[in-house]
Amino acid sequence: MKDTQKILNLASTAGRTLLENGAEIYRVEETMERIAGHYGEKGENFFVLSNGIFTTGESYANVEFIPIRGARLDKVVAVNQLSRDIAIKDMSCDEAAEKMEAIRKMPDKPVWEILAGTVLGCGGFCAIFGGGFSDCAAAMVAGLLMYCFILFAGSGMSKILANICGGIIGTALCLALHQIGFGANLGNMIIGTLIPLIPGVPFTNGLRDMANEDYIAGATRLLDALVVFFCIALGVSLSFIVHSWIAGGMIQLHGTVTDCVTALFPIQLAAAFIGTAAFAVLFGVPRKYYITSGLVGMTGWLVYLLCLRFTPLSVVGGTFCAATVVAFSSRICAVKLRCPSTVFIICGIFPLIPGAGVFWSSYYTVSAQLSAALGAGFTAVKVTIAIVLGLIVAMNIPRKRKN
Repeated sequence: MKDTQKILNLASTAGRTLLENGAEIYRVEETMERIAGHYGEKGENFFVLSNGIFTTGESYANVEFIPIRGARLDKVVAVNQLSRDIAIKDMSCDEAAEKMEAIRKMPDKPVWEILAGTVLGCGGFCAIFGGGFSDCAAAMVAGLLMYCFILFAGSGMSKILANICGGIIGTALCLALHQIGFGANLGNMIIGTLIPLIPGVPFTNGLRDMANEDYIAGATRLLDALVVFFCIALGVSLSFIVHSWIAGGMIQLHGTVTDCVTALFPIQLAAAFIGTAAFAVLFGVPRKYYITSGLVGMTGWLVYLLCLRFTPLSVVGGTFCAATVVAFSSRICAVKLRCPSTVFIICGIFPLIPGAGVFWSSYYTVSAQLSAALGAGFTAVKVTIAIVLGLIVAMNIPRKRKN
């Protein structure tokens, strides 16, 4: 005899674990329905928002508030696999509940691995955004020190304060390193340093939810990402303002400077692979998917470079093509590896997120170049729209059906 409360508690716990660790809305609903349906609960109703789950049955009701947090994509993979094992292995509800609790208690990645991912991610993304080798080295040092603060001192802060402080510290470290001659181009150094703060998971999932017509959830996640972007920009601005007081004037930067050596195709592709794989570490991706995640990101960046260098397409057009390729290749990898496509899309799309626009908008604003600040901000909006359209196109490419 089925136990409605146990079944719906299990489904609700699975949904909560997915939602708080970076899964998109439709996957949460699909997994909850799959689990409940297997145990015979056909009359359940699940309503999922970006920060809450409503579960109801004939004699059951449960409402959970779920704050938007960082990503642990290894838990998303584990819950997704458990939901399939429940059906394949005909697992009892009690056994499934035990396994679900074990997933919720999965340990974090070791600190050394997180810091290694931070260092490689800062260096890799500094290179693909135009930095030279000395800029990459400076970004790696500054990024490591900044992220140590986030891990050890910022854990007790609110998300808003932690990102403001991260922006201040990261920018101040780059200003100090540049002052002593470590690193050639300050703008590239700061962009590489601040990359770990960019809210890639809520930004990407917000876009995917919007593409899936989950407008409320998508808007909420995008608003969360926008708040983080604003906090980073505020931290950057405060550092430049204080530095201008000390130095007697605003330091002059003249837009993105691209190093001729790191701009070479082999180095760009290697940097995209390393940077994307490094962020797979920070997003909690299972280790066996690091290489695949890196390859997906590298493929998207290759398409982006080809579009910019060998076609008339602009940054926006190149982003659209690259986002389409990333989303479609993520679907292929998900099928081949029996893993949620979320793992590869979130990591692979990261090089295309307009994170550099946060820095340039901030700098142009505090240096009283308002037209340039508006231009940088408008370009970031257009790039975001291009990513959404790329995801929509890839998601609507029909899958091959088996006979």
